[in-house]
Amino acid sequence: MNKNNLENLAKLVRYWSLVSTTEAGSGHPTSSLSAADLMAVMMFGGFYKFDLDHPEYPNNDRLIFSKGHASPLFYSLYAAAGKVSEAEMLSLRKFGSKLEGHPTMEFKYTEVPTGSLGQGLSVGVGMALNAKLDKLSYRTFVLMGDSEVAEGSIWEAASAASFYKLDNLVGILDVNRLGQSRETMLGHDVETYKARFEAFGWKAIVVNGHNIAEITKAYQLIGKSADKPTVIIAKTFKGKGVSFLEDKPGKHGTAVSKADLPKALEELGPVDKSLVGQVAKPEKSESRKSEVGKIKFTDYPKDKPVATRKAYGNALVNVFAAHPNMVVLDGETSNSTFAEVFAKAHPENYIESFIAEQNMAGMALGFSRRGKIPFVSTFAAFFSRAFDQIRMSQYANSNIKFVGSHAGVSIGEDGASQMGLEEIAMFRTLLGSVVLYPSDAVSTEKLVAEAAAYKGNVYIQTTRKDTAILYSADEKFSIGGSKVLRSSDNDQATLIAAGITLHEALAAYEELQKVKINIRVIDLYSVKPLDLATLKKAAEETRKIIVVEDHFAEGGMGEAVIHALADQKIAVHHLAVKKMPHSGKPEELLAYEEIDKSAIVKKAKEIING
Repeated sequence: MNKNNLENLAKLVRYWSLVSTTEAGSGHPTSSLSAADLMAVMMFGGFYKFDLDHPEYPNNDRLIFSKGHASPLFYSLYAAAGKVSEAEMLSLRKFGSKLEGHPTMEFKYTEVPTGSLGQGLSVGVGMALNAKLDKLSYRTFVLMGDSEVAEGSIWEAASAASFYKLDNLVGILDVNRLGQSRETMLGHDVETYKARFEAFGWKAIVVNGHNIAEITKAYQLIGKSADKPTVIIAKTFKGKGVSFLEDKPGKHGTAVSKADLPKALEELGPVDKSLVGQVAKPEKSESRKSEVGKIKFTDYPKDKPVATRKAYGNALVNVFAAHPNMVVLDGETSNSTFAEVFAKAHPENYIESFIAEQNMAGMALGFSRRGKIPFVSTFAAFFSRAFDQIRMSQYANSNIKFVGSHAGVSIGEDGASQMGLEEIAMFRTLLGSVVLYPSDAVSTEKLVAEAAAYKGNVYIQTTRKDTAILYSADEKFSIGGSKVLRSSDNDQATLIAAGITLHEALAAYEELQKVKINIRVIDLYSVKPLDLATLKKAAEETRKIIVVEDHFAEGGMGEAVIHALADQKIAVHHLAVKKMPHSGKPEELLAYEEIDKSAIVKKAKEIING
């Protein structure tokens, strides 16, 4: 496409960015105007290859608007391509519109929802890695704002992209100088941005972001540096094209008033609304196909305790046979999470993410959006660092399996910083999520298989200590289920536990049997969703409930049970981690927090005899 047509398309994109936000009465037109030339050249200059009639075609290039507040620009590009009508553009930000305030999956060309800054490049790394894995030629383009590169996750992603030699990843950095409330740290110092990306192993190209010829030349250089990702660093002006907006502070997130819109459009000059930009088609290519087999679970001897974290590693290898589209990511803890078992068996489907949990979660989302089933593991506590990425994934119809080892005070001497005590609460908050907490090796493998088959985000918590085998190899487990391990016709209370505390509960059961106190013991391995029928039956029949968990009291299994039984009008007694944890032996810490066998026996006697 010639320069004049690209300039006219950039003008058309600016027109729709202005008109749509003015109609909405809100939005971010200035952030859209600054990147209009960059994105018009990319999309309509033959560099972006995409079948607009088949957005899910495997070899389409991928475009991520990491600066998601520039959604008016995002939608305007597709309006200029003839795929969004004028009526749709004028519905921007209105309830029921597919054109929301930041890109969401309601709009069919959205690769991933954005808006929480600093996340798009990580997703792009995942998508670019997926192309390498599937031997596809598509490229992934990520538009970033200069404000968001203050986020550490950007540089985690930059490191990973360089390490994995992602020459199919293209960053586009819109250096428009002005953030939401003030000038950015570097302002228009594009050379420092260049030096930083080059230090991370990227090919960096600096351009005038409003010069069509310079931008075109930069895109032509993509892929010319072997084994390196490319970033185009563009000096731009916020609000470009409208004098009373251009490079003016205080204009972020402010739509042009209806009174001022005619003046703004007059400055743009004549716009041909009938102009339709052409997007190049991708090469014909399909994802590689893998043979699907059957799962063969590990045979665990009944007399040999096994840590559930180790069973997780075995399960990955076993489950992969039935789900060859799995990928496994680990945060450089694979010899503790036992993801290393999978890494040795299937190195091509294992992604070492190093100590960069935010980027790991973002990469997992990129893989998920391209049809893979990512299993993501690290110490449970470290997922809290990546919670914003995990939170955003719920809006992407994502299918990610997060697995946290080293949960609770039972990890022992490593101390509080390593203890996962918040993660059940954290993952329970996610819309449509599943939270699983297996207590032995058999249930772990079965639940990993259930997680792989489930469409949506799943969190599995595993335990550091070796634990006894509780179940036979033919036992079945399901999401939303539980197991009643001990019961009688005259149970006086119900103990509900999972993970390490289930073994303490079973030991407490034996002690209470000695004094002829019958209690029911439930393995609540599915913390979300809960087995409501079993819980309500236990409440009705025993009228006394004790929940014991190696987790903080707030937001954990106990609160889930209390909420579920709110209509039963019975007291639910809750034993949980309520004191500041310390280093010590696991049994010392369980006793200190009053969640061990002795504490359970004491509480059971108290509520039964009382």
